[in-house]
Amino acid sequence: MTEFNMQKLRELCADFIELDDTALTRLSKYGNLLLEWNEKINLTAITDPDEVLIKHFYDCLLFLKKVDVPQGAKVIDVGTGAGFPGMVLAIARPDIKLCLLDSLNKRVNFLCEVLRELGLSAEAVHLRAEEGARKAEYREQYDIACARAVAALPTLAEYCLPYVKEGGSFIAMKGPAAAEELKAAYTALKTLGGDKGTLAEEKLPDGSERCFVFVKKISQTPTKYPRQSAKIAKQPL
Repeated sequence: MTEFNMQKLRELCADFIELDDTALTRLSKYGNLLLEWNEKINLTAITDPDEVLIKHFYDCLLFLKKVDVPQGAKVIDVGTGAGFPGMVLAIARPDIKLCLLDSLNKRVNFLCEVLRELGLSAEAVHLRAEEGARKAEYREQYDIACARAVAALPTLAEYCLPYVKEGGSFIAMKGPAAAEELKAAYTALKTLGGDKGTLAEEKLPDGSERCFVFVKKISQTPTKYPRQSAKIAKQPL
């Protein structure tokens, strides 16, 4: 059993969210499952417990510092991978109605195991992002679509904005090049029904930058989007 310094995490987050003992216990279990499964399948390159605490858990919890997530909001984490940020958000805010979407079945199996072990209720779905966004049960059904470090913003917007209902938000967690990506995504955001987007920055304790890109959904996404993944990659909007 790996020991995580949960008191340190509680103190780091104290100015924006109170992490109770249940949340901290669940995060510790999640961290242990992550490291255990990582020996069998590739989930993360970050395996040091202190780095998992900061670069995964704290980084994802910053979402709740920057984003006002309404009680009971419907949130989809597109290309969730090992569950970042979605699983961490669900642990801190179990009221969220969460969908974890990923294209690799082995990662979805891991997420299902985590949900069972933690006693959390969320949907883990094995689908490619562009496939899910064309299904009626997912298209324009969410208050928030989020993604962390999945693709360049023009591409990511085409994968994520179709999931967002009018009045909802697409939120991308990005690195220090976020401002340049946002400029490059202007046409894509406009085409897909988003506004021009805004940025907010945070720093992790190690000094690295985390940028949040906020895009409000102001009109429906045209039915032709998202396109097939090969076309999205070859001809970004």
